Amino acid sequence: MVLRVGYVHEHFSSPVLQLAEADNGKTFTLTSCPGGTGQLIAALTNNEVDVAIALTDALITGIARGSTAYKLVGSYVSTPLNWAVITGAQSEYQSIADLRGTTIGISRPGSGSQTVASVMAMNQGWFEPEGDNKVEKLKFKVNDNLEGLNASVNDGSTSAFLWEWFTTKPHADAGEVRFIGSVPTPWPSWLIAAHPSADRAPPAELRAFLQSLTQYARAFDAPEKRQGDNVEFIKSVFGYPEEDVRAWMQTVGYVNDCSVIDSNVLQTTLSILEQAGVVEKPAGGFEIKDFVHSAPGVTRLQ
Repeated sequence: MVLRVGYVHEHFSSPVLQLAEADNGKTFTLTSCPGGTGQLIAALTNNEVDVAIALTDALITGIARGSTAYKLVGSYVSTPLNWAVITGAQSEYQSIADLRGTTIGISRPGSGSQTVASVMAMNQGWFEPEGDNKVEKLKFKVNDNLEGLNASVNDGSTSAFLWEWFTTKPHADAGEVRFIGSVPTPWPSWLIAAHPSADRAPPAELRAFLQSLTQYARAFDAPEKRQGDNVEFIKSVFGYPEEDVRAWMQTVGYVNDCSVIDSNVLQTTLSILEQAGVVEKPAGGFEIKDFVHSAPGVTRLQ
């Protein structure tokens, strides 16, 4: 069986793109989801992909809210994601504080652009007036992808949106939008999820994919690759300026084993998402094992 793997066509995906080139469709194919993790979760739900490489917080949120379309099977990027807070080129907003009470653009419901906006509100101390430390509910407008989000902050239908810093930096450099702040995630940024059905994602195929991806992630993470090959690859595939690529390479790290999930990452992320009002803890608390694929030999929860 050939796995259908969903991903976001950004620089973080370089190792999986290199693996896909070597695999040449023998064991898996790639499906690009420009709408981000919200689109990836929808693709898993709608039987369009079997595996997704997606954002930690949005994947965990989906399961915490009851999604049965996927379970976590592995880890990918070990470092945080730096979300730029982005507004229109000529908008009135000059700082994150100016955004309170406005409408924030998101790609899709349940996306990282939505969950991290709520973390931003928590960090800013935007609480409900009752005084019970509940983060106030933000107003959101769905704009599908980066193109729609850029348009929304410039036509005034939203005040701002959040997206990964280096992905959006070329738009800011071109004067299309402005950065007014950033929100680094307090968790490692990317995990791997798969449909729980053995018909959609057989354990043997999952195991082989994670093992192969581990090899390519380790190779990409090697110090000698960071100075030369990685830079040239990202420049050629994504067209980013070399100075931006080298700056990003100083901030990113990949896991040593894609089949391992750190239980502390899940617990910490859930705790912060609960504080931010993104998820609600059930009466008995969250069971970490319920978030992880149960097929033997696929995933190790540490």
